Amino acid sequence: MSTPVVTVIVPGRDVAPYAEQALDSLRAQSLPHWRAILVDDGSTDATTDIFHRAAADDARFTVIRHAQSRGLGAARNTALDLVETPLVGFLDADDELTPDALARLVGTIDATGSDLVVGAYVRLRPERGADGSVTYTEGIVQPWVAAATDPERRGTSLAEHPEVSGNIVAWSKVSRIELWRRHGLRFPEGKLYEDQVVAQRMYALARAIDVVPDVIVRWRERADGSSITQHKDAVPVLTDYLDALRGGVAVLDAASQRQAASARVRLVLDMDTPPLVRIAQEHPDDAYRRALGEFVREFTARAEADGIRLDPASASLLAAAKLW
Repeated sequence: MSTPVVTVIVPGRDVAPYAEQALDSLRAQSLPHWRAILVDDGSTDATTDIFHRAAADDARFTVIRHAQSRGLGAARNTALDLVETPLVGFLDADDELTPDALARLVGTIDATGSDLVVGAYVRLRPERGADGSVTYTEGIVQPWVAAATDPERRGTSLAEHPEVSGNIVAWSKVSRIELWRRHGLRFPEGKLYEDQVVAQRMYALARAIDVVPDVIVRWRERADGSSITQHKDAVPVLTDYLDALRGGVAVLDAASQRQAASARVRLVLDMDTPPLVRIAQEHPDDAYRRALGEFVREFTARAEADGIRLDPASASLLAAAKLW
């Protein structure tokens, strides 16, 4: 079989130090029958050249360029309109696919006929040597990731497996392009953390979902601290982050997925919120504490109404934040 079966959408802006490794991880796939749409989102560094060289050397790569940066959501949407294969996946241009990622995901969804297949992921964390050089070390599968994907389930649903709602990233999944087009799924534009609401909509709309415990993506924490997820101390980033968390739960509520919504609220309060509280305790801007305090009051009230038991350490930390 030589016809491409899956398109991988790879958005990137100013990711020259990492893009070649991302593209190498595609070239190394044990499943060779893929396409990749590389979306250069207004890069000002060598990303543009790296993407174009890849396309010149390998016909499986196609390059699209935004003259000015429009953000990850818009970059992914641009590529979604060009997908011609039955399946679609995503890879950020500073991350890496594991060698059997596409074979595992495509093989599973092909066997089951499900709309969506979800895999695990790990962090690549930087370590700086005495000479200033940086190496990246692969971490473990975190508990909330394992809860979403382990053990393997085929043909399940959000109602049967509400913990899958904890996997909110765009990547580490392959889905049917028909799912996107049937329901008009698009990424929000002009917002950070744009994948959270989309992930919950996919879970709620999918006729069947597969989950596999295999590590699909190595998610890079950049040594220079330039990743969006490394800037949660900025008030505008916090605002988009909290809006995304609220939006994801709202999608589950609207779909009458009460168990999944409760699972998501518990995970947000136990995992996402405590690090933000620690940042807020030392933050110079009171607006940060006010925004976070409002969010904590809202979500802890929801947890109490749903009878959710939080980790004692998290509950203690959040108690002070409720007063902000």
